Amino acid sequence: MAAPLHGRCSFFVEKKNRFCKMIVAKGKKFCGEHATMEEGGGSRRVTCPLDPRHTVNEDKLEKHLKKCNSREKPKPVYYVEDINAGSADGDETLQQVSLSELSRSQLQYLVDKLKTVSIGLQCDLEDSFLSHPVLQEELNNPTNGDSARKHLTQQSSILGHLEALGLLGRGRCFVEFGAGRGKLSHWIHEALKTCEPPSTCECLQLLLVERSSTRFKVDGKHQDAGAEFERLQVDIQHLDLSKVPLLKQHLPLVGVGKHLCGAATDLTLRCLLETSGLQEEPPRKRVKLSDDPGAEDCPGVSSGPYPVLGLVVALCCHHRCEWRHYVGQQFFMQRGLGAAEFAAFCRMSSWATCGFRPTSQRADNEEHEPVEETDAGNGFLTAAERKQIGRLCKLLIDRGRVAFLQTKGFNAKLTHYISNQVTLENILLTAVLELH
Repeated sequence: MAAPLHGRCSFFVEKKNRFCKMIVAKGKKFCGEHATMEEGGGSRRVTCPLDPRHTVNEDKLEKHLKKCNSREKPKPVYYVEDINAGSADGDETLQQVSLSELSRSQLQYLVDKLKTVSIGLQCDLEDSFLSHPVLQEELNNPTNGDSARKHLTQQSSILGHLEALGLLGRGRCFVEFGAGRGKLSHWIHEALKTCEPPSTCECLQLLLVERSSTRFKVDGKHQDAGAEFERLQVDIQHLDLSKVPLLKQHLPLVGVGKHLCGAATDLTLRCLLETSGLQEEPPRKRVKLSDDPGAEDCPGVSSGPYPVLGLVVALCCHHRCEWRHYVGQQFFMQRGLGAAEFAAFCRMSSWATCGFRPTSQRADNEEHEPVEETDAGNGFLTAAERKQIGRLCKLLIDRGRVAFLQTKGFNAKLTHYISNQVTLENILLTAVLELH
């Protein structure tokens, strides 16, 4: 057996078949984790009751519990458990069944049902590949690889759509859901930043929502006095926007997101349009949906029911949707569909991309959860038929979201915002408050 490395712990980890590599204190043979192995090692090491994956000196346990990273931290004021989760009643707890467990007749019934309810739906979406000049220099940067260029192209198109819809402007708060590193907010800021000190009505707020701790964030680097950046580490499911201190200025909101996976899209729509309290005190200023001097004021901002101007969200990962969170339940039920069909269609939606993604896209798929690749349907469906059925499932789910937005007074639309050579998940959901 090889000896431990110099200055490293002498404890042999049998599971890893090597010595522990932790650095030891001067004159010691073992690290703090394995100090009990040392003769006269002092206080006994005990397992942390908050997280059994680490230990602590018994005489320092009480102090450790106050600062342990696994301790329950106080919830922020905007945390309201399950406020955007949807109703817990009904049959949304239906046990999930894998497609491979269904018989051929059951699968054929679902396919026939899907084709029947899809009659009348607009299946051919418009191609609208836009761009924004603020990203052009970075897009032309030869040091960027294929992965970086792919994301920049998507961000450029999203900004292009924001501008085309009249949503890209100062005097409002952009809420980026599923923000990750905050690159989309970064480019929105770059497009709108100004060297002149803005007046109150021209201020710009960027609120980034991300449930996980993210490294290499770009929002912390902005020092523009004319813009306010704030990051909330909270699940969208539990976010009450009306209690976020930044929003007390009552600027109208614009929701944005680059690939909100599955149920995150529905949680976002509920968060923006159903969170209690957002309508209690409308913004003080009336704003225009564009910088055109002749543009109409938006009545919903100052006196109407919706302080949300619109949203632009790239959709993906429909196989991760959940019936409880889904905002298009009424749309489904009007067509004789329920939780069971929804669950099956969500799984079948993966057929639109499963096995068809080019090698370059498979290698750079960090923004998506892997789909369940199954052989269900191979016995009587061709690859092309499976792909078409998967697209129909995605479209049906997204049409339910469009219907929900329309009931809230928005003009909603689905478009292909990017080529499928860039990404197969290339559908953009846009919505703008209708003027009356």
